[in-house]
Amino acid sequence: MKIDTSDMLNSILQSLSRIDYIHADDIPNIDLYMDQVTTFMDKQLSSTRRYEQDKILTKTMINNYAKNNLLPPPVKKKYTKEHVLILIFIYYFKNILSIKDIEALLEPLTKKYFHKDDSFNLTSIYEEVCSMEKAEVEPLMEEMKEVYARAMDSFTDAPEEDRTYLQLFSLVCSLSFDVYVKKQMIEKLIDSIPELNQD
Repeated sequence: MKIDTSDMLNSILQSLSRIDYIHADDIPNIDLYMDQVTTFMDKQLSSTRRYEQDKILTKTMINNYAKNNLLPPPVKKKYTKEHVLILIFIYYFKNILSIKDIEALLEPLTKKYFHKDDSFNLTSIYEEVCSMEKAEVEPLMEEMKEVYARAMDSFTDAPEEDRTYLQLFSLVCSLSFDVYVKKQMIEKLIDSIPELNQD
């Protein structure tokens, strides 16, 4: 098995360096019909697709999110900027969290800040979270280099024809364990939300 692992690391680091978020200013200030929402999300998040045919957001998904109380219902079949912000959060959360957990996480946000006209609103919350996440990209790239180096130092005594595969397997296992631990932490934090929000 012949894989150029240094090319692979460079490709991963380039992908990480391109991570950005949809800026709130890029979201139209006019209410959108469902087709316009799916087109907007598809265009803005196209770089996050693994495969070309992957769907970012469909009408069925939006209807299911509303039905499962993740998304406030549209007004006269139109979606506001706040709807789009919530859909962006859902898009990222759905890869690691259950629908129930996403609902628990977003419900306090939509109850208190959806369609709030104060300076502290859903848009300001979204912008703050995204700028915090953007600041994490550089440290994440450094961490990725370290994890990669450890994986490439593993299985030095393995048969040569299997070594590259086993090192990549080691890298995947290491990254998966990191995701697993962080998912456990996220779930514990979500489980504490009802206590934090009791009146």
